Amino acid sequence: MGEREASNSCVDFTPAPTPISQSSSEAETSPASEVQWRPVVGSFRLALIQLQVSSIKSDNLTRACGLVRKAAAQGAKIVSLPECFNSPYGTNYFPEYAEKIPGESTQKLSEVAKECSIYLIGGSIPEEDSGKLYNTHPGTVSYIPQFADYFFKIDSPRPKTNFYAWATKFQLHCMCAPKCAYCRVGLGICYDIRFAELAQVYAQRGCQLLVYPGAFNLTTGPAHWELLQRGRAVDNQVYVATASPARDDKASYVAWGHSTVVSPWGEVLAKAGTEETIVYSDIDLEKVAEIRQQIPIFSQKRSDLYAVEAKKP
Repeated sequence: MGEREASNSCVDFTPAPTPISQSSSEAETSPASEVQWRPVVGSFRLALIQLQVSSIKSDNLTRACGLVRKAAAQGAKIVSLPECFNSPYGTNYFPEYAEKIPGESTQKLSEVAKECSIYLIGGSIPEEDSGKLYNTHPGTVSYIPQFADYFFKIDSPRPKTNFYAWATKFQLHCMCAPKCAYCRVGLGICYDIRFAELAQVYAQRGCQLLVYPGAFNLTTGPAHWELLQRGRAVDNQVYVATASPARDDKASYVAWGHSTVVSPWGEVLAKAGTEETIVYSDIDLEKVAEIRQQIPIFSQKRSDLYAVEAKKP
């Protein structure tokens, strides 16, 4: 058993943005071209929940929501839960823990996000859909009380014999409220962080923060966990955050832990140990602009020699 991947999407946490260098129609038809976005605020607080996951789903949901409330009370505006936050980690657990979406877990996430007026990235949960099992990346988005919260989800099937098989199903439902005031966020699950092209497309589409709920193990964790985050951050001049479950040495799959936030310069801004905790980091979008001005890789790429192209599934 090892890392796994999932389909992904760039979630717009900003008001309808105006590209600086091209029209909105050009941005839609040419996703691999650089777009600069103007967020309303220059900084915000990010929180990563490193949850100690148990075998009791209701306890996981209760504790996760409690930690989300705690993070919001400390000023977090975007909060992420870890991969498989409501279930023990492993495809052998999926038949027992999988649920429909919308369902119990997504309802709880939606309620707590709305209650706290935050953006909540729902890690991942096992989903059952038409007899198939998926590692689904649910997100509930709540802006301010007078706006309805919106729900998006990212699915990919988990073949029982192969954690590394690429996704064959992709569904995305994503909407943005007009008064959302932070930044554009690219989402992936665990193994997705190994694919540099995905992060490139996100950066080219205007993302300034990439979030990967993930559960590396005790082999890949010490070798690659921080290295991959710093690589994706420096390559694309974006913030990168990873939310891991807390380590349980008695579990059948032992997660590495060490939820982390990395700056666009490749600096580790915040890093957890292995225990249940909340990691906080202030995301300064002006820092993104400053680094991109100092080292203008987007404008200096040789598009006549190479390119990364996003394709519809």
